[in-house]
Amino acid sequence: MAKKAPRRTAQRILEAALELFNRFGEPNVSTTLVAGELNISPGNLYYHYPAKEELINKLYEGYEAELNELLHASEGVHDVEDAWFFMHSLFELIWRYRFLYRDLNDLLSKNRHLETQFQLVLKNKTRAIRMLIAGLSRAGHLDIDAHEVDTLAQSMVVVLTYWLSYEYVRNPREALEPAHAQGALMRGGQHTLHLLAPYLGGEQRRHLLTLSNAYSGDDPASARPAEATADLAAEAR
Repeated sequence: MAKKAPRRTAQRILEAALELFNRFGEPNVSTTLVAGELNISPGNLYYHYPAKEELINKLYEGYEAELNELLHASEGVHDVEDAWFFMHSLFELIWRYRFLYRDLNDLLSKNRHLETQFQLVLKNKTRAIRMLIAGLSRAGHLDIDAHEVDTLAQSMVVVLTYWLSYEYVRNPREALEPAHAQGALMRGGQHTLHLLAPYLGGEQRRHLLTLSNAYSGDDPASARPAEATADLAAEAR
């Protein structure tokens, strides 16, 4: 059996940086610390990423590519269960790149590229949520005035974007640790989707409550949003 080729140094640097940024926050992690984590020289790291900003931007590119692919799945949302799995997949992606959200204001204040790109991220998220709302409306599950759609979509994007910051304020010492991930993601998904509740028909509103109760635990195996959303994305394509 052929051995797997070793990961390239540039990829190992990205993986180590992402782990450290997520754990300690990007402002608290230097490139020297990343190099030390990998037991390579700072010069070796600088060969691949001459500045910390380039390292951050490369990580952002990975996040943006995954996000754009995932947002297309909103076209396949037809009921509350579809919306539930779609939302939790978004939260899982945000969790994997949580340093971007944890340190968002700081990053935007010093990185012009991220400042520009994150404005686009918000627009793309809002567009995807509008598609989700439209799908539920076409299926007869949602009754909402056209003038309210943009406000609802933007409100959902605000919760989606800043939920982890809220979790961090509630519990700064533990909220962003991996052991607490599932609970944070479930709560975020619940609160984002419950903004739809006033517009849902009775059956779908009850189903939303049922899903919230079923997936309210901290057991990572209690839901499989990524697989379900992959099916939605395939359907949308």
